[in-house]
Amino acid sequence: MHRQALLTWAVVYPLITALLTILDPVLTGLPIYLRTLLLTAMLVPVMVYIAMPLATRALKSWLANDHTKETV
Repeated sequence: MHRQALLTWAVVYPLITALLTILDPVLTGLPIYLRTLLLTAMLVPVMVYIAMPLATRALKSWLANDHTKETV
C-alpha cells in the first residue's frame, strides 16, 4: 500500500507543479477556491485516465513486490 501512495505522490507532484507553472498567468487574479477548482478539474482526469495507468503499468513489478500485509 505504501508503494502505491509513493507512486501517486510521485505522479501528482510534477503534474501539479507543471499545471501551476503553465496556468499561473491565467489564474493569478482569481480567488483561491476558483484556482483550486480549475486546477483539480484538469488534474484529476489526467491522473485517472493517463498518468496513473501509465505509471502503474511501468512499475507493475515494483508495486507487486510489496509484501506488507494489511489487516482490515
